[in-house]
Amino acid sequence: MGVEDRDWWKDAQHKRDGTDAPRPTRFGRAVDRRPAAPLDDQGLTRGLKWGPLAIVAFWLVIMGVVYGGIKMVMKPREITISMSGEMTIPRSRDGHFYVPGRIAGQPVVFLVDTGASYVTVSQEFASHAGISGGTPTRFRTANGVIDGAILNDVPVSVGPAAVSGVRVAIGLVGIERDSALLGQSFLSKFQVTLTGNEMVLRRQ
Repeated sequence: MGVEDRDWWKDAQHKRDGTDAPRPTRFGRAVDRRPAAPLDDQGLTRGLKWGPLAIVAFWLVIMGVVYGGIKMVMKPREITISMSGEMTIPRSRDGHFYVPGRIAGQPVVFLVDTGASYVTVSQEFASHAGISGGTPTRFRTANGVIDGAILNDVPVSVGPAAVSGVRVAIGLVGIERDSALLGQSFLSKFQVTLTGNEMVLRRQ
């Protein structure tokens, strides 16, 4: 039996046993006859092809978790209402006071801002709520001058307290549609007391 015959016989033995391991050649070097990793049309292995997608999916999940956490932080805590109608708003985890309410019948989450002159909404919210017109004006903000408008006699409510003739400014930017500032055009109708981590609104 020659060298080539022995090599052929060993190959046949490996195939019969279900193995296809590398075997030495007649020159003493091993030749790996196992198939290489499959390539796609662009010559990339499956691992390299799906690796970037897995990374993108991972970061999308992380961003979703972070966004959910932010929403939980900014979610208004339950306000308490006394028998006399006094409202107590707890401080949120980010240090601000948030309270659910309505403007022109549309639900909104207010950020209580005692330094703001008006209840202020975005143009997107105003369009959704069907409030338009008013007196054109320009607002000076930290981001520059913004064109907007001021409307009179807009109904605004927080908890059980409703005020029908509130001046509302349109022009708030950089917030979600269902968010708004609760300023002095509403707060001036109440006695506002801040004690520790609670803000109390008492109707005057």
